[in-house]
Amino acid sequence: MASGDNDDPIIEEIDVYLSKSLADKLYLFQYPVRPSTMTYDDVNHLAAKIKPKQQRVELEMAIDTMSPNYCRSKGEQIALNVDGTTYDETNTYSAKMMDKQTFSSIQATTNTSRYAAAVFRKGELHVTPLTGILQMRPSFSYLDKADNKTREREAANEGGDSSQDEAEEEAKAITVRFARPESEQARQRRIQSYEFLQKKQAEEPWVHLHYHGFKDGRSEHERQYLFCQSVDASENSELVKSPKEYLAMLMPPLAEEKVVKPVGPSNVLSMAQLRTLPLGEQVKTLMKNVKVMPFANLMGLLASGTDSTAALRCIQQVALLVQGNWVVKSDVLYPKNTCSPHSGVPAEVLCRGRDFVMWRFTLERSVMRKEIASIIKLPPEDVKEFLEHVAAPRVNRGWEFLLPTDVDFIKKHPDVAHRQHMLWLGIQSKLEKVFNFSKEDFLPKNSPQPDPVYVSGEQRLKMAHERAYEKQLSLQKELDARRAGSSVHIKQEPVSDREDEPMDTSSSIPNGSVNGYPSVTSPLDHSFGNGGSPASTQSQELQDFVMKTFRKHFVLTLNELKRLFNLHLASMPAGRSVFHSISDHMLQDAILLNQCKQIMVPFPAQTTAAPDEQKVFGLWETGQDFDKVNTDKICRSLQLKHTTNHKSAIIEFHMNVRNHTQPV
Repeated sequence: MASGDNDDPIIEEIDVYLSKSLADKLYLFQYPVRPSTMTYDDVNHLAAKIKPKQQRVELEMAIDTMSPNYCRSKGEQIALNVDGTTYDETNTYSAKMMDKQTFSSIQATTNTSRYAAAVFRKGELHVTPLTGILQMRPSFSYLDKADNKTREREAANEGGDSSQDEAEEEAKAITVRFARPESEQARQRRIQSYEFLQKKQAEEPWVHLHYHGFKDGRSEHERQYLFCQSVDASENSELVKSPKEYLAMLMPPLAEEKVVKPVGPSNVLSMAQLRTLPLGEQVKTLMKNVKVMPFANLMGLLASGTDSTAALRCIQQVALLVQGNWVVKSDVLYPKNTCSPHSGVPAEVLCRGRDFVMWRFTLERSVMRKEIASIIKLPPEDVKEFLEHVAAPRVNRGWEFLLPTDVDFIKKHPDVAHRQHMLWLGIQSKLEKVFNFSKEDFLPKNSPQPDPVYVSGEQRLKMAHERAYEKQLSLQKELDARRAGSSVHIKQEPVSDREDEPMDTSSSIPNGSVNGYPSVTSPLDHSFGNGGSPASTQSQELQDFVMKTFRKHFVLTLNELKRLFNLHLASMPAGRSVFHSISDHMLQDAILLNQCKQIMVPFPAQTTAAPDEQKVFGLWETGQDFDKVNTDKICRSLQLKHTTNHKSAIIEFHMNVRNHTQPV
């Protein structure tokens, strides 16, 4: 210690005195927009005023209009804009020229306990605490006044003088409304609002002051109060401390720091605060804020090392599984004994409506808002809130579920998915009783069907010829026997080998066929036995009818052929008909086995023709060499216009075929 004292000897001791005469009145003015060498000491101060509570000061200083740096025309223009052409006592610039400027203060710091003004005189240092430190900056409030004048002039020009001639306005009924009691939370928000603060600041009146220059006698007199009036030590007890007290002031004892929570909205919780809660509360809080979330995202928000099984157990208590994603339960969002903030609907009714919306999303990706509202019958604001929780609007598609289906979670946790499915079945049964509907009402009208196996026309013809060739040997024997026993000519044509099926006269032929032809999975396997059997006779009669009909008409649709066949049956005498039941397949097989082929007519996409009307068959050859139809030529000459009138297209093609098949 001795060596330290020798290295840093005491040169001089100065007594310090604390002056309190101006402790509550001393302000430090700073002028940040002007250098320290250019003071305002010599500038004429016209007025001064202060708001003590707000520590707000305004000073009006004169402008030297005779200075060569002053633009007189600009000054006159500004005064004209602010005050107008009329003279009034309230004018800002009475000289019709901008001859003054206003300085307004802002607080440089709100805590001045560490700042003081000191004066050194005769070996004594006198210190006076500062009340405030203010920065004086130019005020441009006169521009606001100029804008107001401009708006007033424009309004006067639009209204004109007609207001003086208008009669007294008629009495109008006034609706009296009583304000609701203000809650504590609303009151706090109102107090902290900018509008409220501006209003409070405007309520404090200005205190007008008289400015005294630096060299004024009053200023010199007031500066004497910067010195301590009594040099007695008893009067300056703040500066007389024992060594122990002085050391405590320099090094205060450590105090426990209070953890100040950041101020934020009441419904926002930081992740640090969230992880201090139990796992169940963490999951509940996250689901209430997010509304819908995949399980993988939930695990990412929880603390590392959290057991997924425990998290899965917790989430099932506060959420339901929809398309593999977890959606918060309705009773978590709308607790009992609460109501809607929009319409005041009780929580029980809101829960039922929201459960219906969630249940609809378990069936399909998108729903229509009008359809939902027509069933649950809740105000539009509540319905929109339900949908915004779990879906987003899409153009021409209604409201689509927010997240894609989480197939991975369903595959990984099939037991959870099954349990949730059973829960939804229970919810569905309750909703059906409340809203009086059934699940079938919301199933798609066109339920998805298995994709048909498409076979080309060449493949179908090849299959038909192969089946005919396989039966040719057995049929040849039967035909030879008939020729030997009778002089009646019987056509050597294969018969259909399908079992008898009732004819389907509907607009579609779904019996295992594609475009009216047997598919690969449904081969012709009918057996009619010997030639004298009823089935053989029926098939022979059918082929005779088909051959005669196509020799007469050449081109027919399947629908038209069925109509002609029904007329043929009706024209036969009672009891003579050998046709018990003819299926569409038998009719088409008979067509293919009589030198006929299906013509792939390119119908327009918007056609209204039925499937039977779109199946067109034509007679390819009549059995004579000289009148064979040129298939390629006819197909190339077929010109169909893009029209829905398919009958005209068939007639055109029919005439084309007739022109090609006339005998030479």
